[in-house]
Order: sequence, then C-alpha cells, then structure tokens
Amino acid sequence: MIHCLYAGSSSVCFEFENTSPYYNPQEYTVKLEGETVYSGNENVFSLFGLRPETDYEAEICFKDSTEKVQFRTAAETCCVNIREFGALGDGVNEDTAVIQAAINMIPDGGRLYFPKGTYLTMPLTLRSRITIELDEGAVLLGSTDRTRYPIIPATVTDAQGKETPFAGFEGIEEPCYQSLIQGAYVTDVAIVGKGKIDGNGQNGDWWKEFRNFPAKRPRAIFLNRCRNITLHGITVANSPSWHLHPYFSENIRFLDVFVTAPKISPNTDAIDPESCRNVDIIGCSFSVGDDCIAVKSGKFDMARKYKVPAQDHTIRNCLMQFGHGALTLGSELSAGIRNVSVTQCVFRETDRGLRIKTRRGRGKDSIINEVVFDNIRMEKVKTPIVINMWYNCVDPDAHSEYVWSRKALPVDDRTPHMGHFAFRNMECVDVEAAACWIDGLPESPIEKVELENISVTFAEDAKPFVPAMHEFAEPTCRMGLYLDNVKEVTVQNVTLKGTEGEPVIAQHCGEVTLKEFNA
Repeated sequence: MIHCLYAGSSSVCFEFENTSPYYNPQEYTVKLEGETVYSGNENVFSLFGLRPETDYEAEICFKDSTEKVQFRTAAETCCVNIREFGALGDGVNEDTAVIQAAINMIPDGGRLYFPKGTYLTMPLTLRSRITIELDEGAVLLGSTDRTRYPIIPATVTDAQGKETPFAGFEGIEEPCYQSLIQGAYVTDVAIVGKGKIDGNGQNGDWWKEFRNFPAKRPRAIFLNRCRNITLHGITVANSPSWHLHPYFSENIRFLDVFVTAPKISPNTDAIDPESCRNVDIIGCSFSVGDDCIAVKSGKFDMARKYKVPAQDHTIRNCLMQFGHGALTLGSELSAGIRNVSVTQCVFRETDRGLRIKTRRGRGKDSIINEVVFDNIRMEKVKTPIVINMWYNCVDPDAHSEYVWSRKALPVDDRTPHMGHFAFRNMECVDVEAAACWIDGLPESPIEKVELENISVTFAEDAKPFVPAMHEFAEPTCRMGLYLDNVKEVTVQNVTLKGTEGEPVIAQHCGEVTLKEFNA
C-alpha cells in the first residue's frame, strides 16, 4: 500500500505502508505518463515538475508487480520565474533585492520559481500564502558578509507595554542575526523542489569564534510563530548554526528533506522544533555536525513565561547519520515534551541513538511523557539508548555542584521529571560504549522504562567512549544495560552479544523485571 503525504501545485510526496525502517524491501521505478521519472528503494519518494490542478496516475513498478496510485495536484493563482524580476543567479552578483521584491509582490496562492543557477543572497523574509520552488540545480546561497546580516531583537515592547517576541536560540529569548530564510507570524507557506538552500557557513566566520559575536548565529530557516508550513524535497546545507528551527509554531511538515553539514561543524543540528505542536518529519535524511533532530521547549525562564510544551511530533522513515545524537529530546525542555512517536528509522554512525537529556534547573514543568520509539535499526551507534538527567551543557551553572551532586536534593520548582519511555523492536549492530545508559535523579527518579524486542551486538574492535555527557563521566566499552534511579524497568526479549562485565547494572531502582533476557 502507498499513500500521499503531500500534493502541491508542482510536486507530490508518497509513502509506502510497511514495517521496514527507511528502506523499502524492494527496489522500484515510478512511471508517469509512460515515462520513468524516479527509481529508488526508500519508503518515501517524491515527484516534481508537475502541472497544477491536474489529475495523474503513477505506476510504481517492482520486479514482479505494479501498483497504481492516482492523485491530483493543487491549484495555484500564478507561477512567476524569479528571472523575470531580474535575478542573475550567477553566484557572484547579489540577488537579494529582486528575490525579496518577488516574495513581497507575488499574489496569494502563487508560486515563485527558481530555475537552475546560484542565487547569492542576504537574509530573506517570508510572507504568507505562497510557494517557493527551487528547481534541480537551483541554489540559494547565503552571503558570508556577517556585518550585513540584520540583528533581530529578542522582543520588542510597544507604547502600551505589549511585548512581541521575535528571536531566540538554545532555549533563551535573545538577539539573533536574521536567518537566511526567516518567517515571522506567517501561514500557509511551502518551500519545495530538488534545489538547495546553502547557508555557506564553511566559507564565512560563522563556525569560528562564534561565542564572541554580538548576537546569536542565524539558522538556515527560522520560523517564529508560524502555521501550516511545508518543506518538501529540498536540500539544506552548511547552516551557520541549526539548519531548520521552527519556534512556537504549529502544523509544520518536513517531507523528503535532506540536511547536510560536515561532521566537524559546530551546532549544525538538522531540525530543532522548539515549543511546537503537530510536527511531521517523514522520509528525511540527515548528516550533520551535531544532533540530527532535537526536540526542545525552552530553558527555565522562557518556559515559565510562555508555558508552551513540545507536543504531537511524528518522526518516521528517516535516515540519520554521523551526528552527536540521532533523535534527541532536550536539553532545553523546561516546558515539557509529550506525545512523540519515532518509528521506522535508521541511525548510522551517530555517537548516540535515542538521546534524552535534562538536568536540575530545567524545572517542574519539564515533564517528558508519552514517548515511544519503535522499529529502529542502528548501525555503528556508540550508545543506542541514553536517558541522562545530569547533562552538563553550556549554561553558566552547568558545572556547579547543584547540577552534579549525587545526593538527593530537595524537590522544588527547578526539579525536572521523566515519565514513561518505551523502546521497542530495535536492532543495534557494532555498538561500542554501552547498550543503554539510563540515569535518573535520586530526588526525581524516572517513572518507567520498557525495553522490548531489542538486539544489541557489540563491535569486535569497540573503543571506549563516554555514553552520556555529565560531570566526571568515564568512558565505557561494551557495557550492557546501565540503570540508575528508575522506579520501574521492564526488559523483555532483549539480547546482548559481546558485553564485558555484568550485563545489567541496576542501582537505586525499584522493580526490575527481566523476561527472555539473553547476554
């Protein structure tokens, strides 16, 4: 079976319904109007260059069978070629003014089309009810001249004392350089196509001495309090910091999107939805210098001010490679995270797989609950599962005794809480540091952890590595299940191959149930 995830005026995205992580069990080709338009073996694929408001029938051809699917593209008011506004697209002369003019002037429901070319630009501002299409070979290239990037204030207070928020980074409202593409309070926008948005971070000074800048670095795309935004098919690369940052936004979809940056590039997370609701990340591929996906909800002061949790996120059929963590919750999660589903994904050569991190000081509202990880394959992931309530991040008090003390401290407004986590149906090969590292607070133990139908095989040449980032952390190698300060643990049908030492270390835990456990 196959279903349509998105049908725009010129592109469409499909997903196979199966249980195979990321890859389809069979290779296939797609024919449209008698011509082969796509070949692949992923569970999610896209078609581009379609006519608006048109009925199509696609044939998906396997070796021994053919499946047909019918769809209709959306209507649009117009399609405007950016060259008609005078854009040169030569990668040398700047095209900012004409691109921004076209964005401002295109009618509601219109599509702004970028043909092949490199469009050098300063930051651009989105407006509502438009589609931007980057055709194959089209590149929006960010300028490296940091002095010309506007600095956006964190908040602005008007004459009546009303505050309007505009910018934030890493869980704090603070001034930021304008992102290459920035949307503020916009609705119904799509950015589609086989082209690329390139932040050009490697050629400027964005990745150097950035802690001394007068404002926080820009993202490739920043969406502040936006609704109904779709990114489909595009590649986003080399952002100055996080690539895609939806912020207090709703109904955001990332479909068949590619995000890439060098492994050594600092803080270049792929997608960091912060205090957002209804986020779909489906069929995407990531290879970056930090976490591939990091779900967030702000640090203590911002969370107390707005009380907007991250909730209702679906992450499915994604490939995550080479980052620090494949899927991370936190560590800025002071408003809480709930109802997150991560299924049918492949993690490859990340430091950690499913990574959940918090610390004292995140607050009583930093409750993580209703989180399910299911049907995931991990290859050469050093530690597949990490829940760490001792994370020593870059906060001013990160290395204080308050954060690292192993004594049970008083429970107060700054004490975080971890609820129920289920890790199911996972195959992890060539693991190095530990099968899992789950470490709660003595005054606020993790409520419940379920490990079910999980196979972990350690690499023969495994090397020591720190499984979780906390003060005084020591590297481990081929460690089995480490459990500390968890009220209830259920381990069912779990196999560990190649462990060194005790396969299960459980301390300060409540009920620990082992069923069909092999090590």
